[in-house]
Amino acid sequence: MTTPIVLPWPLQSFLEAVAQAVLEPPDRPQIDFSRPIGEAGLVASDSVSWRVFKNPLSLFIGGVTAVILELAEPRVRTGVWEHTSFRQNPIRRLHSTGLAAMVTIYGSHTTAEAMIARVRRIHDRVAGVTSSGERYCANDPDLLNWVQATAAYGFVQAYHVYVQQLSALERDRCYAEGAPAARLFGVPGAPGSEAELEALFHATAGRLERSAIVLEFLAIMRSAPILPLPLRPAQHLLVAAAVDLVPYRVQALLGLTGHGLRTWEVAAVRQAGVPGK
Repeated sequence: MTTPIVLPWPLQSFLEAVAQAVLEPPDRPQIDFSRPIGEAGLVASDSVSWRVFKNPLSLFIGGVTAVILELAEPRVRTGVWEHTSFRQNPIRRLHSTGLAAMVTIYGSHTTAEAMIARVRRIHDRVAGVTSSGERYCANDPDLLNWVQATAAYGFVQAYHVYVQQLSALERDRCYAEGAPAARLFGVPGAPGSEAELEALFHATAGRLERSAIVLEFLAIMRSAPILPLPLRPAQHLLVAAAVDLVPYRVQALLGLTGHGLRTWEVAAVRQAGVPGK
């Protein structure tokens, strides 16, 4: 029998605050994940994904990493920045994204399908032209592939680096476990392994570009009142931890070199991410 890990009070309080910031919007109905309705979900309870998404620290860090990579692609960046409320209400947007991820992993099949259908209907209305004259649509297959891949990468890497190392087989399993939800989202080429993810990153590298919007996004994530005031300085650590997960070449391309963690801060984030049972 495994002995439960009891975290010191400051770390436990910190994790609870992160979880609340990501998952508990005060103005929306709550989904009680602890009381299943007897219907299977999209992902099995013995999956790697259930472990990865259980940790609020890796959910927060991985989500920021994913958005950094999304914003590096000009069509995705324009769609996100011009058609969402992130700049005006980053906390609400964070809640929506975190809750959607949790529903996809832990919610019943019916709940997840309904949520994904709503997202797809919203995406149908997201279209326009970038500053360089490129047309985009949120449901474009290439853009869906990129968003799915960056999200999967962010969450897997955050857990692997800051919470608990995953074997290569476990990382591959986690990517493959995202396939049912990806199909419902209409994603045609979601990576099912780390090798497929790296191939997609390589194929997309030539489309990525620097933008001041990435730095604006990071500034918002550092300063928005996401965590309670006593824990607010920790937001800087979490954002820096997210930057560190961005592949080095992309960091350099986006002008993010030096925005990551200092050596002693890495250990602090890892300690905060110690998994409970």
